[in-house]
Amino acid sequence: MKRSLTASLLALSIAALFSVSISADVKTRERSLIKLEGMLGRVVGMFGGKAAKDGIVSSAAVKGNRKSTMNDTTGQIVDLGEEKVYELDMKKKEYQVTTFDELRRRMREAQDRAQKDAQRQQEQEKPEKPSEQPQKEVDVDFDVKETGQRKQVAGHDARQVIMTVIVREKGKTLDESGGLVMTADSWHGPEIAALKELSDFDMRYYTKLYGTTAMGLAVEQMAMVTAMYPGLKAASERLKLEGDKLKGTPLATITTFEAVKSKAAMEEQSKQKDSGGGGIGGMLSRRMMKKEDPTQRATIFTIHHEFLEVSPSALAADVEIPVGFKEKK
Repeated sequence: MKRSLTASLLALSIAALFSVSISADVKTRERSLIKLEGMLGRVVGMFGGKAAKDGIVSSAAVKGNRKSTMNDTTGQIVDLGEEKVYELDMKKKEYQVTTFDELRRRMREAQDRAQKDAQRQQEQEKPEKPSEQPQKEVDVDFDVKETGQRKQVAGHDARQVIMTVIVREKGKTLDESGGLVMTADSWHGPEIAALKELSDFDMRYYTKLYGTTAMGLAVEQMAMVTAMYPGLKAASERLKLEGDKLKGTPLATITTFEAVKSKAAMEEQSKQKDSGGGGIGGMLSRRMMKKEDPTQRATIFTIHHEFLEVSPSALAADVEIPVGFKEKK
């Protein structure tokens, strides 16, 4: 059941970044895909399974303090009033109850593990340690562009808006200090009250559990990302703040998170590449390093989310445990 909870969390909408509280019911069909790169991508398979590799198409419904998210194999019902999550196995017709307190405990444990793993990884690769970043003052830059491009999304005319957030050391350029870059490439349709309610529910849920940095990632994945890149919190908060000011509702979004190495780290990596030594061993070492030429900017994760259908109404049955399901103790 732990895997089903993780897969369901992956399906929650990145549109939570742009939430506005409006009272309305909603039912949707949507597609979500998250891709993690590098070390995170190599280990995420143990948590996300098929959903983390291929993405999922799911249905979602919000009514009152409840939200359901369902696909062919798993389901999830979140009750903000009860502070419980019901994890559903659609094939076995079983469900299991997890409290918010239990989810918070899992998050803390995952963060502890991730911080230790990140520290070991950084000691091996010897770049600047992410743990040092919070000690530095940072500037958060923001840019938004209306490209003028338009297309149909979920039956609505939508315009393309690209928002970019840069987190860098105060008083230095991104190339000098290194840092983080978050880009949200969104297609904004008209104001759709029902979808505002959907994103508002997601934000209330994640804020209750983890604050505003969840970004659609599962518990274990988010712990790994925040342990290695503390600047993610500042970037996501700025993206939400600015996103709230835009007109229209985001119907499709690709969010990309990139880490940028400092000039000093690039120079050090270049020296290591050039100092492979002589003889056959040195030649083999240089050949191996050529396969992974040092790059200043690396993608950490990319999240795709798109609404396929939107209905401005939902029934009580849409957010209830399906008939015939039994609780797994």
